[in-house]
Amino acid sequence: MSGGAGERNHVEARGLVKEYTDGPRTVRVLSAIDLTVSAGETVAIVGESGVGKSTLLHILGGLDRPTSGSVRVGGTDLAPLRDRELARFRSESIGFVFQFHHLLPDFTALENVMMPCLIAGESPSVATERATALLERVGLRERLTHRPGELSGGEQQRVAVARAVVRRPALVLADEPTGNLDPETGGEVERLLIELNREAGITCVVVTHSPRLAGAMDRTMRLTHGHLEAS
Repeated sequence: MSGGAGERNHVEARGLVKEYTDGPRTVRVLSAIDLTVSAGETVAIVGESGVGKSTLLHILGGLDRPTSGSVRVGGTDLAPLRDRELARFRSESIGFVFQFHHLLPDFTALENVMMPCLIAGESPSVATERATALLERVGLRERLTHRPGELSGGEQQRVAVARAVVRRPALVLADEPTGNLDPETGGEVERLLIELNREAGITCVVVTHSPRLAGAMDRTMRLTHGHLEAS
């Protein structure tokens, strides 16, 4: 399912259009968007609230489908993939970090991070080893057995980041990863994302309102009135 483009360009979107029907009206959110993200590059997408940044990120990650246009991730064209194939591709190739952590409240930090490995069929021992190493890496050695409700917002987001990268995806998509955090805690999460990019070569596309996080990325794009332009 891979092609030559995946060597240099990890994400390639061409002519993306997204429209929604609102009663008798058709609302166009994205208009003929082109975006190329090189392997190992970090890109921030900024813009006013409600302009479609999250919609674009969801399309890039295969969580939503465009009305027209194409997306290739790591050389794989997402358009012909059926829902089950797309879900498998996301599980194997893409890590997601959201503004709201979406951690499972009845499971510990360790169990939350193990979950993608277990779903993929890895053994519990391997899943435990990987998840433990990552949680220690993000400074949560003493919090492995704590449930989300026993963790601070910053700790929860670090668990979410660890969960996103536990299967070593080549691409991480983050939607306002510091949006609900105070500046100091947000800074910790920002540094963590940048360090993971530098250490593991993870390609990262981040939707953010944070000028600090956007400034730390290799490149910033602005979404305005459905169009994406260099910022």
